[in-house]
Amino acid sequence: MTFPLLTLSHQQPFWKFRTHRVIANTTESTRNLCKSTLYLFLALATPFIAYRCFNSSTMFWSSSSSSSSSSSQPATKIDAESLRRQRINSSKLYQPDTSSKVPVIYSSYYDISFLGIEKLHPFDSSKWGRICRFLMSEGYLEKNAIVDPLEASKEDLLVVHTEAYLDSLKNSVNVARITEVPPVAMLPNWLVQMKVLYPFRRQVGGTVLAAKLAKDQGWAINVGGGFHHCSGGRGGGFCAYADISLCIHFAFVRLNISRVMIIDLDAHQGNGHETDFGNDERVYILDMYNPGIYPFDMTARNYINQKVEVGTGTTTDEYLKQLDEALAVAGSNFAPELIVYNAGTDILDGDPLGGLKVSPDGVIQRDEKVFRFARERNIPIVMVTSGGYMKTSARVIADSIINLSKKGLIETNVHGGRNIMI
Repeated sequence: MTFPLLTLSHQQPFWKFRTHRVIANTTESTRNLCKSTLYLFLALATPFIAYRCFNSSTMFWSSSSSSSSSSSQPATKIDAESLRRQRINSSKLYQPDTSSKVPVIYSSYYDISFLGIEKLHPFDSSKWGRICRFLMSEGYLEKNAIVDPLEASKEDLLVVHTEAYLDSLKNSVNVARITEVPPVAMLPNWLVQMKVLYPFRRQVGGTVLAAKLAKDQGWAINVGGGFHHCSGGRGGGFCAYADISLCIHFAFVRLNISRVMIIDLDAHQGNGHETDFGNDERVYILDMYNPGIYPFDMTARNYINQKVEVGTGTTTDEYLKQLDEALAVAGSNFAPELIVYNAGTDILDGDPLGGLKVSPDGVIQRDEKVFRFARERNIPIVMVTSGGYMKTSARVIADSIINLSKKGLIETNVHGGRNIMI
């Protein structure tokens, strides 16, 4: 979903025009300044950071400490899969009341904002709210019809994540590395939990819930989520939690689903879910990505069932042609009971990290093709919005959802408390 901090300057041959070079130079300069600031800070204040991180406390970790300790005993007596099922069955993430709601999931807590620090990363961390405001202002969505998800608890996260990885997030330096925002390392961890990780955990809850709504109503869109660089044991690329992997494991247990297809059309390779499901025959992964940009995870590439590499500079027509061919192959190779669609908009022409040249209308057509693929096969589909590093991404995503509604592929109006995809 994003680009590695130290290699951005080596991946810019596709910026041929002056306006693109301005974006690239601005992004590079900002990141170099932040990087230098972090190095200087770490050299002078590492002991202070360690002390503050060690002594910081959070509501999240304190509230989950009792459940964590109580679950540590059974963990030694039962196998890992049984413990995973136990955690899933006891989770509250499927509990929000969705009657008289449409399967569009969003919370105002999704948006990340704290003293402007979030602007030091090219990702637009307020795009989720702007998408919904666009839809509401144009009459395609009512505020009281949006589903508000719960926060994923520590027990929920342990369905996929290791205890060691979750413990690593109690160190603000580690979170700074994952989010690629160096000043985060300077903050006490309780503040990082509240201002950075809590919004992510809320979005995880949204992605997990989306599978239930999709099975019930044919489709669901989590306006956030899509943290496809995070696996059970490692975060990176602005992805701190593996929401796609969690969503699928919950669907296996709670929804009695046995076959899932991931269609990952973010410009970056989805190495997180690929690592998590590399040897799982229940999951089929179609990943269409630019191989010349982050994450360069060659091991995870071996786990992709259907790899479609689109090089830097790929235009709209060529992209859509390759997508048509890929969907045809996927449809003949695998018969899923659920599709998880990672719909990153960093394929847009001008995106500072994606390197592709797909027009806004091309993104709209792309989403329509994927939803039509699901509709024609009567497969429930979950959409998450993933990466996109221009302010225009929110408008494009809103326009795409409007197009899906106009084409009858989704219905964003409530009828009698139910919203069935016809």
